[in-house]
Amino acid sequence: MENFRKVRTSEEAMPLPFPDLPPDVVEMKVKEGSKIRNLMNFAMAQMELKGRRQIVFSGCGRAVTKTITCVEIMKRKLGGLHQVTKVRYKTVLEVWENQDPLPDSPAQNLTVHKNVPSICILLSRDPLDPSQMGYQPPEPRREAEDTAGSPTKGLKRPLPPPCEELLPKKLQVQVSDSPKGSGTTAGQLDH
Repeated sequence: MENFRKVRTSEEAMPLPFPDLPPDVVEMKVKEGSKIRNLMNFAMAQMELKGRRQIVFSGCGRAVTKTITCVEIMKRKLGGLHQVTKVRYKTVLEVWENQDPLPDSPAQNLTVHKNVPSICILLSRDPLDPSQMGYQPPEPRREAEDTAGSPTKGLKRPLPPPCEELLPKKLQVQVSDSPKGSGTTAGQLDH
């Protein structure tokens, strides 16, 4: 394969695996090189500004993890979204061209058929059938997330109280008990 280079990649066109979707549902096709910020700006505008009730995120191969990340961000920002996840395989065709063909021979191309994992996730403001395979109900809102300005915002559990033994030795200060040195420290802070 060292003399070949990939010249074209195409995905098999597959219908969305969700029945009864409105014809104008927005499908966010996440690619490996997609920027999460761009995807989220468009998807949030569709759901918030245009008032869409449903949106589908789909991705295959190395884009699967980015697809899941986008869905989790949207669920946290909007809240109250029902989810159905479908996992399947998609066929990807890669065409490779020989860079060093033999003299007096036709150009050689190699076509590779790959089956790669693919994911489709439907997010809906409206309730979905909970008996469907892959259904997830909306997550309940937590108090820590609702409190604006809370120091624990976004944390799943509170931070432990600070402990002196965790501080580096340089930062620990000891006060002398002698009357002459009242207000002086035995160990000075190093800068």
